[in-house]
Amino acid sequence: QVQPVESGGGLVQAAGSLRLSCVASGRTSMGYTMAWFRQAPGKEREFVAACRWYDSITYYADSVKGRFTISRDNAKNTVYLQMNSLKPEDTARYFCAAGRGGREPDGYDGWGQGTQVTVSS
Repeated sequence: QVQPVESGGGLVQAAGSLRLSCVASGRTSMGYTMAWFRQAPGKEREFVAACRWYDSITYYADSVKGRFTISRDNAKNTVYLQMNSLKPEDTARYFCAAGRGGREPDGYDGWGQGTQVTVSS
């Protein structure tokens, strides 16, 4: 099983940028999809972006399309989430996940502990 480990969260002002990183350890496979989800207090975990490992096909939630970019570095077993034009509503704990793919949490069986992103207005 793949075990993701996130880093890169923090506090940023609205309109600012942050880059999250996720290193995937364990039995990685080209068949995996790596994804980012987020969860704000009192809300359900929601899909943010995903990247298929073998062909780099990416897909995004409508709420972040055009502002966030997911990318991967095969050699480093790392996936990144570049977040630009951040808004206060992007404030959440961001989780990296590995699995067969999709926009639902049950499509992923490896989860990191999460990293907090706070956007001040």
